[in-house]
Amino acid sequence: MIRKKRFPIGIEDFKEIRTNDFYYVDKTGFIRELLLEWGKVNLITRPRRFGKSLNMSMLRYFFEPETDTSIFDGLMISRDQELCRQYMGRCPIISISLKNISASTYETARKTTAMTIAEEANRLRFLSDSPRLTPEEKQEYRELNKEMDDATLNGSLRTLSKLLARHYDSPVILLIDEYDVPLAKAFEQGYYDQMVLLIRSLFEQALKTNPALKFAVLTGCMRISRESIFTGLNNLRVLSVSDVEFDESFGFTDQEVRELLEYYDLREHYDKIRSWYNGYQFGAVSVYCPWDVVCYCQKLSTTPDFQPQNYWINTSSNDVVRNFIRRADTKSLQAEIETLIAGETVTKTIRPELTYRDMYASIDNIWSVLYTTGYLTSRGQANGNTLALTIPNMEIRSIFTSQIMEFFKENAEKDRESLQAFCSALQEGNSAEVERCFSGYLRKTISIRDTFVQNQRKENFYHGILLGLLGFKKTWIVRSNREGGDGYSDIVAEIPEEQLGIIIEVKYSENGNMERDCQTALGQIDGKCYTDQFYDDEIRTVLKYGIACYKKRCRAVVVKEQIR
Repeated sequence: MIRKKRFPIGIEDFKEIRTNDFYYVDKTGFIRELLLEWGKVNLITRPRRFGKSLNMSMLRYFFEPETDTSIFDGLMISRDQELCRQYMGRCPIISISLKNISASTYETARKTTAMTIAEEANRLRFLSDSPRLTPEEKQEYRELNKEMDDATLNGSLRTLSKLLARHYDSPVILLIDEYDVPLAKAFEQGYYDQMVLLIRSLFEQALKTNPALKFAVLTGCMRISRESIFTGLNNLRVLSVSDVEFDESFGFTDQEVRELLEYYDLREHYDKIRSWYNGYQFGAVSVYCPWDVVCYCQKLSTTPDFQPQNYWINTSSNDVVRNFIRRADTKSLQAEIETLIAGETVTKTIRPELTYRDMYASIDNIWSVLYTTGYLTSRGQANGNTLALTIPNMEIRSIFTSQIMEFFKENAEKDRESLQAFCSALQEGNSAEVERCFSGYLRKTISIRDTFVQNQRKENFYHGILLGLLGFKKTWIVRSNREGGDGYSDIVAEIPEEQLGIIIEVKYSENGNMERDCQTALGQIDGKCYTDQFYDDEIRTVLKYGIACYKKRCRAVVVKEQIR
């Protein structure tokens, strides 16, 4: 059997992928498009985990002198021989990533910024012996490898580009990856204004009227306001997720995913992968999150029945969704969130530029952040900055629903009197009061609607709410999907001091016939002998509940059974 290429999980170095037998989805067309349509300063914004860092690494290896040109053999860019002759290995490169500038204080962040630039200067240490540099210029270079004062740090990228251009007698290409990470961390930790001044000074000197600059490419998640860090920069070309330029360069297209699945003999999983990880609209193209596709396919290669997982949620704190859900204090906003959860669209005007200080200043700005960071995507044609927004796929939908459930539990625990009333009614077999209390919770919380998902997933939502409520009773033993009899009951609770057991089977009433579905649920409890699980415990009485839900309403029917 032919050994398959390895999955490049977490590898952002282009050369490492190409020389160590990793699978590579060819994105070298990005180089050609950049050269044919380039601006002086190109800012490309995409959500996290869409291949920004790998593409920046690819640019570095393509342009940098003394590059190993063989790593581009057989790739799309190699077909354009004239472009390769003109540019491959012929342009000096400065390449830095700001993604590790994540500190709790400005002093540490400033030091890390200086170290990042010093590391790049050290990579270019041949400058210290360059015959084309004057003694004064060599001294300027040595200053970049010392502890820099403010003036040296602010001008460091400009200085390095001047010296590199002098050495090669050619203007420099500047690559800055994850340019907005230091600002995000600074905002979180309270030194935002100081960090803005530092980044602005770096960028102004390196990107504005820099004679040694051929062109620059910056990448990040957010499009930071021009007034914040790009003041006076008139040569900035912004390419966001709404633009058709480079729309296939970040993320996997449907064809690329099909080819990957074909290569690994995983084609039968296409529909699941499409529903979970596709749906992002970049320009005119629908794309998949590459991180998710690669992670899931790697699991499938060893465990064929492995179910889709949420990989994206572990790559960030998802604070923007959490903040969004907690701001849903009006019925209109709750209705809009429910519309999104149902797989439908909500039309909003997006602010393309924000500062971090503006992000949470209004709910309108949060809509913009959700869009630019990939939690929402667009559908159809835009009307200026007015877009029809939707949740892209099942993975992102699960992030929203988990945050909704977490928020519900927090709010429910604050009203201990209502919780006690619900649990007491459940324990006493008072189905009318159970129904009244549970319906009250459903009316107050953000819920799913009857589209987008199958009934089983809808039932899981109500199931989750019930579990959250029962978690209030610390003296009860509450289990979910416990094996008993001939199947798995939805929720089982034991109250040892009362020798009482409770079985709850939840149904979603697709047609609103909740009475019928309650009886179906009770029939399932009896038909699958769920009460058998209590025979080995000290339980004498069992309350069997059939609970049916439809949107924000419920019906509860209880049957009492003595088992000893």
